[in-house]
Amino acid sequence: MALQIGVPAETAAGERRVALVPDVVKRLAQQGMEVRVARGAGEGAFFSDAAYEAAGARIVTQEEAWAADLVVHVQPPSEEEIALLRSGSVLIGFLSPLDHPELAEKLARQGVTALAMELVPRISRAQKMDALSAMAAVAGYKAVLIAANLLPKFFPLLTTAAGTVRPASVLVLGAGVAGLQAIATARRLGARVSAYDIRDVVKEEVQSLGATFVELPFEVPDAQDVSGYAKALAEEKQRQQAQLLVPHIGRSDVVISTAQVPGRRAPVLITEEAVEAMQPGSVIIDLAAPNGGNCVLTQPGETVVRNGVQIVGPLNLPAEMPVHASQMYARTLLAMIQEFATSEGFQPNFEDEIFKGACVTYNGEVVNERVRALLAA
Repeated sequence: MALQIGVPAETAAGERRVALVPDVVKRLAQQGMEVRVARGAGEGAFFSDAAYEAAGARIVTQEEAWAADLVVHVQPPSEEEIALLRSGSVLIGFLSPLDHPELAEKLARQGVTALAMELVPRISRAQKMDALSAMAAVAGYKAVLIAANLLPKFFPLLTTAAGTVRPASVLVLGAGVAGLQAIATARRLGARVSAYDIRDVVKEEVQSLGATFVELPFEVPDAQDVSGYAKALAEEKQRQQAQLLVPHIGRSDVVISTAQVPGRRAPVLITEEAVEAMQPGSVIIDLAAPNGGNCVLTQPGETVVRNGVQIVGPLNLPAEMPVHASQMYARTLLAMIQEFATSEGFQPNFEDEIFKGACVTYNGEVVNERVRALLAA
């Protein structure tokens, strides 16, 4: 019997992405897999049921999609959705296991093999499965467009009959995937861009995009972990860092903050003093809002105004670009499925570095060491 892949509709508030798009469904169907798409699952991303059927999918109920052998999803499932999963089935998607480890326990009790896309190891063979980076790129791009829309100034240098208009000054905090995309987008819009990151190794990447790399006069030995992510700083170092950033933030029209440490609260980089140093009309887009925010004044999911400065705390920018975000995410899922599944079934492989890194639950147990440690704490 062919492997059944279920694509339920997303039910989280504001989520418009869909886990698989018709082009990817077609490729899976050609490989002998049976894809079941919940009715209306792609509507938020402008993919019709007819497009899925033309690609070879069956349109089914939400319950039938969750009951498949292998279920792909965008957002972590709710308790009600977990209850719809069959024991022995496989779930692949964003599961937030380091932020919400209790979800892993519930999936284990349900007998589900769960793979978290955000835990895919950062190795060359896994690049095509790196959904976290793909969505970060979308967020970095969209953050700059929101800032440009909110800023009561032009981004580019303009020479007009009324004189010359100076370009906006944009500061990007954190030069990971989201930060680098924010730099590139702000530069395309003509802004003068600078960027800061505790990892000196990203200096060359920042400069290659035409931005100025901000260097603070304090040392951070071994600032990057083995996966390439920034390490969390000690509390005193964090305070020193935030204080040194105040004048750089104060000179900026726009600040895009992207600094996050997996499994921990986002570091505070923007203090009240820094916000007060900014000119009225300035904008802060805090992409770390879901993990507490890089700005002390950030309210997740809201826009706060302090001294005329708008501080935006978006929770899910990729969902605001659902067409391309869905296409990119679906390709990472396709790579994961093709790596560990055939038309006859899913094949767990703990000898494989990718599977071992991404697998959170298996055979009724939480198997990821970091998640187990969080549950035991």
